[in-house]
Amino acid sequence: MANLVNLEAVSKSYGVRPLLDGVSLGIAAGQRIGVVGLNGGGKTTLLEVLSGLAEPDSGRVSHVRDLRMAVVTQRTELPDGSTVGDVVLERYGAEHEWAADARVRSIVDGLGITAIGLDTPTANLSGGERRRVSLAAALTGELDLIVLDEPTNHLDVEGVRWLADHLLARKVAVVVVTHDRWFLDTVATLTWEVANGRVEQYEGGYADWIFARAERARLAATAEEKRQNLARKELAWLRRGPQARSSKPRYRVEAAEALIADVPPPRDSVELQAFAKRRLGKTVLELEDTTYQVGERTLLDHVTWRVGPGDRIGLVGVNGSGKTSLLKLLGGDVEGSTGRRIEGKTVALAHLRQELDDLPGDLRVLQAIEQVAGRVVFGKQEMTASQLGEKLGFPQARQWTPVGDLSGGERRRLQLCRLLMAEPNVLLLDEPTNDLDIDTLQQLEDLLDGWPGTMVVVSHDRYLVERVCDTIVALFGDGRITHLPGGIEEYLNRRAAAQPAAGAAPSVEKVEAKKSAADLRAAQKELGRLERKLDQLHAKEEKLHASLLAAATDPAKLMELNAELKGVQGEISDVEGRWLETSELLE
Repeated sequence: MANLVNLEAVSKSYGVRPLLDGVSLGIAAGQRIGVVGLNGGGKTTLLEVLSGLAEPDSGRVSHVRDLRMAVVTQRTELPDGSTVGDVVLERYGAEHEWAADARVRSIVDGLGITAIGLDTPTANLSGGERRRVSLAAALTGELDLIVLDEPTNHLDVEGVRWLADHLLARKVAVVVVTHDRWFLDTVATLTWEVANGRVEQYEGGYADWIFARAERARLAATAEEKRQNLARKELAWLRRGPQARSSKPRYRVEAAEALIADVPPPRDSVELQAFAKRRLGKTVLELEDTTYQVGERTLLDHVTWRVGPGDRIGLVGVNGSGKTSLLKLLGGDVEGSTGRRIEGKTVALAHLRQELDDLPGDLRVLQAIEQVAGRVVFGKQEMTASQLGEKLGFPQARQWTPVGDLSGGERRRLQLCRLLMAEPNVLLLDEPTNDLDIDTLQQLEDLLDGWPGTMVVVSHDRYLVERVCDTIVALFGDGRITHLPGGIEEYLNRRAAAQPAAGAAPSVEKVEAKKSAADLRAAQKELGRLERKLDQLHAKEEKLHASLLAAATDPAKLMELNAELKGVQGEISDVEGRWLETSELLE
C-alpha cells in the first residue's frame, strides 16, 4: 500500500543553516508519529514541508491522490468577521446536522468550544482560544492525515487526555510536534528525532525513544560520561515509575536495567525534606479561612490550606478554575475577601508567572543572569550563571545575545534562570514548561529533582508534575482544595464521572470498567504464570549455552544440545507472544 506522503532527498535551509539535509521518509496510513528535537532544530520546518505549506530547496514531496489532510500550526489565522461556529462547523449547514453527529459533539465539548461560545466573534478570542478553535475545526473533518504543531500548549490536563483518547479512537494518520512527554508516549507508535539536518526514526513513543537514546549514549560514551548522562537518569525514573509508562515487555526490561544499575534515584526525598526544614522552619505558607472571588464566581470558600517545608505539590484543574489565582494568593500578590495569609520568617519566595516580568533589555543574556548572582547551589550541586544558562537552553554563543533580541520563549527561559539564581527556598511555578523543548525540560527536571525547598507547580505537562511533585491537589470548582492520593489519574477519573462528555471517545477508565473483575484477575494470574515460565526458559537457555561451550570437542553432543536449544528458543518465542497478548488485555 502506497504511503500517504513521501519525502525524497528533501533539503531546506534558512540563511546558511540547513534544517533538513537530504531527508527521505514516508507516512503510512494510520501511523501516529511524534516529532522531537531541540527548539529551532527543524521540527516545524519538517511539518511545513511535508504538508505543502513550504517548498523544499531540493528534493521531492509527493502526496497520494485525493489526500484528505488538515494542518494546525502555531500560526493561527481565522477569517475576518467570523464566529467560532463559522470556523468549527463550516462544513455543516443547520445545527441539527452537526448536533446529530456524536463525534462532532465530542470535539466541541472536549476542546472547550461550548464554553467559549459558538456565537463568539473570533476577533475577541485570546491566543489560546484561537488555537483550540483551529484544532476543533481540523478534527471535525473526515481525514486521512492530521498534522499538529504543539497542539497541547493551550489545553489543561483533562483536555490533553481527551485529545489523546480522540486520536487513538480515530483511524487517521497523525504527525505531531509536542514537548508533552505523556501525550507522546500515549499516542505515538513511531518517533522522529530532528537533529543536525537529519531525521532519525525510532519505534514506539517517548519511553522507547529515551531507551534508544540512552543505549546510543552507552555505546558512544566513556564510563564516566555514561554515569552523568541525563537520558539514563530519565530512563531510571521511567523504569521506577508505573509500568504502563513503557511499552517494553518484561522480557526486555533487563537491557534497560543494565543501563541504570548505577544511577541514583531522582531525589532523596527524606534528606531534601530534612534540609528544607532546617532552612524554612515549621511554617512556610498558610491560608486560613480564605475566601477569594473573581466577579460573581467564588474560587475559594473559607479554605484553610498549609504548605509545609519540603512539600512538592502539583496543582491541577480545568482552565479558569483558579489555579493561577491560588498561586497569587500564596505569593501575596492578591488578598482574599476573608481570612489571612501567613508566611514563615525565613521564606525566600520566587514566583514564576505566566506573564513575562520586566527584563533588563540593555544587558546581554549572561549579564542579566549574573545581575542576580554569579553562582548558585542546588542541594549538593554548584553552578555558575553560565552553566545554569546552558542547562536552560542558552548555549555559550547565545549567552551574548542582547536581551531585547530574545524571542518570547527565550525571555521566559531567562526569567526562569534569574528566578533560580536568587536561590529561593519556596518556588511557585505557573506553567514552567511553556516554550521548552524536551532536552531543556529534562534539564529543568534534573534541577528540580535535587532542589531542597518547597514547591507548588501548576502545569498542563502531566509528565513533569508526576515526576517532580510528591502530592497532587485539585480545584474542582466547589470552592475547596482537594487532596488526591491517586494523583492525576484520580483527578481525571473524578472529572469523567462528574461530567461525561456527550459522544466522547471512550477513556481508558471507561474501557476498563467494561471488563469484569474476574476477567482482569484471570488475565493478571495468567501474566504472572507466563512471566515465571519465561524466567524458567531463560535459565534453561543459559544452561544450554554453558553446556554447548563445555561440549565444544564433542560433535554428537553439540548437535543434540543445539537441537534442544532451538526447541527452548522456539518455546520462548511462543510464550513471549502469549505474554504480549495477555498484557494487552490489561492495558
